[in-house]
Amino acid sequence: MISAASEVDLYKQLQTAGLELVDCSVIGKNRASSLNFSFARVKVRDLIQFFLHMEQMQSAGVPLLDALADIRDTTENGLLRDIMTEIHRDVTDGLSLSEAMEKHSKVFQKLTVSLIRAGEETGDLTAIYRQLIKYYKWVDDMQSKIRKATRYPIMVTAVVLLVIVVMMGYVVPQIVGFLDNLDQELNFFTTSLIATSEFFAEPLFHILGIGVPGGVMILFMPVIIFILIKTLRSVSDGFAYKMDSTILQLPTVGPLVRKISIARYAQTFGALFASGIDVLSALRSARETVTNKALLEALNAVEQYVNSGSTLSDAFGACGEFPSLVVRMVKIGEESGNLTPVLDQVSEFYTRDVDEAVQGLITMIEPALTGVLGGMILWIAVAVFGPIYSMLETIDF
Repeated sequence: MISAASEVDLYKQLQTAGLELVDCSVIGKNRASSLNFSFARVKVRDLIQFFLHMEQMQSAGVPLLDALADIRDTTENGLLRDIMTEIHRDVTDGLSLSEAMEKHSKVFQKLTVSLIRAGEETGDLTAIYRQLIKYYKWVDDMQSKIRKATRYPIMVTAVVLLVIVVMMGYVVPQIVGFLDNLDQELNFFTTSLIATSEFFAEPLFHILGIGVPGGVMILFMPVIIFILIKTLRSVSDGFAYKMDSTILQLPTVGPLVRKISIARYAQTFGALFASGIDVLSALRSARETVTNKALLEALNAVEQYVNSGSTLSDAFGACGEFPSLVVRMVKIGEESGNLTPVLDQVSEFYTRDVDEAVQGLITMIEPALTGVLGGMILWIAVAVFGPIYSMLETIDF
């Protein structure tokens, strides 16, 4: 499947690739789009390869159209190949590279388009490609850290929930039958264990005439809660703001979310400023990378302070989200006229901070979940062996 403006355009594309057009048919736009996005996705590493290729071709003096055609014909990503086909056609028709990329906002974000446009204005696209390579490598590294911070806790939590459901739904009910036959007064631990076991086994909901046990509902509860929260966030800005604000107040998780967001903001702003984009435009574009609404409100103030005449360091200090060390570094950069290398140091500062926060989160979660499992096993042991020891004490040997 190839994206083409007409059958003539398709014929020319195939001729360029050394192929002959035998037969073709038009695929509906909606169907083509769904096929593309179902089976292909442009990853960050695809973008790194794309800009690395563009930087090498530009440095070697290869014309822009030839470089785009080469990427179009050699990329293994089907979606990127279709996008490059359209970009090549648009540039051939007279559009600039930034204007052609802007049509594919799902792949080339505003930051990328802004940098490419700045490079077109200065006539130095090679430096912009290097800046984008550096930026996307940082993004790829940051995404790896975020996956590392979330994947392990999710997997361990799922295992803990599964163990609890199996123990309470299948193992404990067999023990409960034995305890009921002891014909003696049961302690609090035993009665609570019996009540919990009955909850896990009792059908709570009836779907299509089939009772869904409480244990199954507990197992799928995280998914249900996730869908509910996502829906509420999309329909209510007030709920989204309160939730984001609450997340920032959580121990360990809150500081990690804050550091990741500020790191992304600082890196984006640094990349834009280093490419010659004015401070206000760079702040405006960097702000779009932050998704936490409570943080976004504070970062909006940075742009307002700068717009009213404050220095960047004063604006960072007034918003209250940047450490004093970062504020002092930016102030020194402003006074010395070397703000770009200082912003690179700020980005490295937050990258190290995020890495340490991720390691701290993982180190904390493992013993916490182990403690939950150990507590459950201890509860079952006390609930089961307590009545047995009480019964043995009443036996007269």
